[in-house]
Amino acid sequence: MHGAGNDYIYVNAMQEQVADPSSLSVRLSDRHKGIGSDGLVLILPSDKADFRMRMFNSDGSEAEMCGNASRCIAKYVYDKGLTNKQAITLETKAGIKQLSMQVEDGFVSSVRVDMGEPILDPDLIPVKTSQKPVIKLPLIVENNHYEITCVSMGNPHAVLFMEGIDQLDLPHIGPLFEHHSLFPVRTNTEFVEVINRSHVKMRVWERGAGETLACGTGACAVLVAGVLCGLIDPAVDIDLLGGRLRIEWNRETNHVYMTGGATTVFEGEVE
Repeated sequence: MHGAGNDYIYVNAMQEQVADPSSLSVRLSDRHKGIGSDGLVLILPSDKADFRMRMFNSDGSEAEMCGNASRCIAKYVYDKGLTNKQAITLETKAGIKQLSMQVEDGFVSSVRVDMGEPILDPDLIPVKTSQKPVIKLPLIVENNHYEITCVSMGNPHAVLFMEGIDQLDLPHIGPLFEHHSLFPVRTNTEFVEVINRSHVKMRVWERGAGETLACGTGACAVLVAGVLCGLIDPAVDIDLLGGRLRIEWNRETNHVYMTGGATTVFEGEVE
């Protein structure tokens, strides 16, 4: 399944046991010798919510949260008849998320996710700096000067606003940000070009996966960072390489909401 091109392999782990999901993710995510994906997602039972998610990147590392994957889980459990509710709760390592589904002809066409409150404390993101919040923090990478704004949406993000993102050599510079000493648990990095106050485009280098076609938590971090920097409004359309997401930040409740599609690509069995 994919959400805005962010593709994962989904396993109904309520019916099957996955002994070593980390190594399985590495094997199956290989786009030449495996199925090919950005990672592996397990759909599990929960004693705190309707369902529980575990998500593993293509390098085998486990992530706290994935917004695009959460939308696909909502589609999976509804389309497969595992729930008849059009609003469910999902347990993640970043807390319990609220998911609301748009259903057309008996199938989920889009999902709105309450992504919760953005985390701006550098100790909790985490970022090694005394600046609170981390807005336009100067950072030198390969003798180039950048300004980063850091946000956690359950996982860490460093957001850069700049021009010419289509020309960036992300396979080269992405790892330099991901593994920078400023980020003790590495970071996801978003490179963003502002079109107008309600429309931006972005590319993302995901921690443990490389450049992907979309990142839901990253899109949410981009909105928060853009508002904090005074560049965009608190409701924006974000164009990613794989599609468009609608992101909103309710300043009264401090919750960020993401709306986008979810698509089933194929189903099969592996040995």
